[in-house]
Amino acid sequence: MADNSRPGRPVILGQNQYGKAENRVVKITRDGATHHIKDLNVSVSLSGDMEEVHYSGSNANVLPTDTTKNTVYAFAKEHGIKSAEQFGIHLARHFVTSQEPIHRARIRIEEYAWERIEHAKEGAHSFVRKGQETRLTQVTFDGSLWEVVSGLKDLVVMNSTDSEFWGYAKDKYTTLPEAYDRILATQVSSRWRFNWTDDAREMPDWERSYEQTKTHMLQAFAETYSLSLQQTLYQMGARIIDNRAEIDEVRFSLPNKHHFLVDLEPFGLKNATEDGAVYYAADRPYGLIEATVLRDGCEAKIPVDLSNL
Repeated sequence: MADNSRPGRPVILGQNQYGKAENRVVKITRDGATHHIKDLNVSVSLSGDMEEVHYSGSNANVLPTDTTKNTVYAFAKEHGIKSAEQFGIHLARHFVTSQEPIHRARIRIEEYAWERIEHAKEGAHSFVRKGQETRLTQVTFDGSLWEVVSGLKDLVVMNSTDSEFWGYAKDKYTTLPEAYDRILATQVSSRWRFNWTDDAREMPDWERSYEQTKTHMLQAFAETYSLSLQQTLYQMGARIIDNRAEIDEVRFSLPNKHHFLVDLEPFGLKNATEDGAVYYAADRPYGLIEATVLRDGCEAKIPVDLSNL
């Protein structure tokens, strides 16, 4: 049998990482009769001196993925979960500083929001799952520098007017009529990169930053008279950069959730936007608009394909 334990052939190991994915952790904090929920889905990826486990199968440098899972739950109890970002920072720092072979930790977190059920008897501990966006963060630490990229997905927004689309290039395959009053709707997927990179600097207020970033994003969407979804995207990103000094880069992936006027003429009905029209919502195919908005002088670091983040 051939000995493949060492790379005696022109074959070498490339980038590699390992960890425990999708650890669901729910932390309840009790403030008297009032409770608070943090509901996270945490994925841990570790990399470093891991060549030998691939070449020979030696696990000497391998912290078991089951241990990383246990650490997530233990840290939720020991440190609490003030924010997804802070929790990710605690975990990443622990793995890199406690295990010599581990040089880099990446923590990805999805956060599911709950809101209190108001006016319910004993409502201080009754909640309903919010049906809006999923909050996201990715924390990466290499022992000296941090990279924190946060964001959201599945935030569905709509303007029922103040949107046009006309003056576009046309060829023999173009059938789309120009629109001077249309619905603009999208399902926002966005990531933004913080310029906090080392412990010598004060951390942002992660919770306030998320809420304010989302607010600026939504206000820009609502207040932009849109001639294209690209224009709206840029205004959303620019407003975040202009108002949140801790953020240097924002990337969006915006599917255009098309709403087309229904042809009601066969039934003798006029279907005009000014009268309050009837539309059908087409889920596919859809236009997909993607772009990065940067602070002047900064380098783009968020992956172009957000599915890789």
